[in-house]
Amino acid sequence: METRLLGRTGLEVSLIGFGGIPIQRCNQWEVDEIIENLIEEGVNFIDTARAYTNSEKMIGEALKQWGREHFFLATKTPQLRYDDVIADVKASLCDLQTDCIDLYQFHNAKTMAAYETIMGPGGGYDALADCKKQGLIKHIGITSHSYEVLERALEDDRFETIQFPYNIVENRGAPLFEKAKLSNVGVIIMKPLAGGAFMNADYALRWVAENPNISVLIPGMDSVKQVLDNAKIGNDFVPLSETERQTLEADAKALGKTFCRRCGYCAPCPQGIDIPMQFIVEGYYRRYDLEEWALDRYRSFAANASDCVSCGECEPRCPYNLPIREMLTKTRELFDPLV
Repeated sequence: METRLLGRTGLEVSLIGFGGIPIQRCNQWEVDEIIENLIEEGVNFIDTARAYTNSEKMIGEALKQWGREHFFLATKTPQLRYDDVIADVKASLCDLQTDCIDLYQFHNAKTMAAYETIMGPGGGYDALADCKKQGLIKHIGITSHSYEVLERALEDDRFETIQFPYNIVENRGAPLFEKAKLSNVGVIIMKPLAGGAFMNADYALRWVAENPNISVLIPGMDSVKQVLDNAKIGNDFVPLSETERQTLEADAKALGKTFCRRCGYCAPCPQGIDIPMQFIVEGYYRRYDLEEWALDRYRSFAANASDCVSCGECEPRCPYNLPIREMLTKTRELFDPLV
């Protein structure tokens, strides 16, 4: 597995890391198998978060079986203030069943106001700095979907890593990563597969990996097959051919900008709608010539786009500010005449 330096942390991390969002829908035995195969494939970086429900706990259980020493552990807190951050660090240590976490990050600092709270008196940064002094964590990072927040973080020069979405569709981060490299700040890439939206994951990951300023990609994985497929990129990295690049660009053009990344932050829906799945089946119907499969899946849902009452609770939670109600309306208009 190709490794890269995670900035000033000094950690030699695998090019392909493990994103811990999707395992929330797995059983413990499935997570155990995933962790076992990560070790076999040379993946040594795991990223999870307090917000990912049971993800930390299942990873902790699996590491108890397969060995904490095989991985650099990264997790995140959505909290902004000192006492709340301290509480999250203690909870993470307990759930991950470890006495030290390699990288602790602020999770999705959405606005400059949130960033100022983190960095101000009584803010979360001082909490992580104290945890670092106590040996509870080793390094401090920050994640965001806001370019401006991470640009400010680089200017302040108090973080060892940044984490930002990056793929052929969401490619705004490239200049940010150049600045990070010059400051010896590690760059962690979330959403390299745009939440599974690309038809060819191999091409999408290789496109991201071609950028020399990034340290590690963390595609979410919830199966051994995904581990094996994604690890191939780091174990035998080959830049895209011109034909492969054109194929990926065509896929990206068809996808556009307004699409669901399957992060799941919109949940829970009061009506029980699995919102990301609505858009997945719509994409398969419209873009990938899988009409019959998509229609069957839509019919199988206990609740679907037709059940949306436009309450709007989902939209403020979306980090991409997607017009979810409008998108669900289009999904309903597509499928309802066919059901």
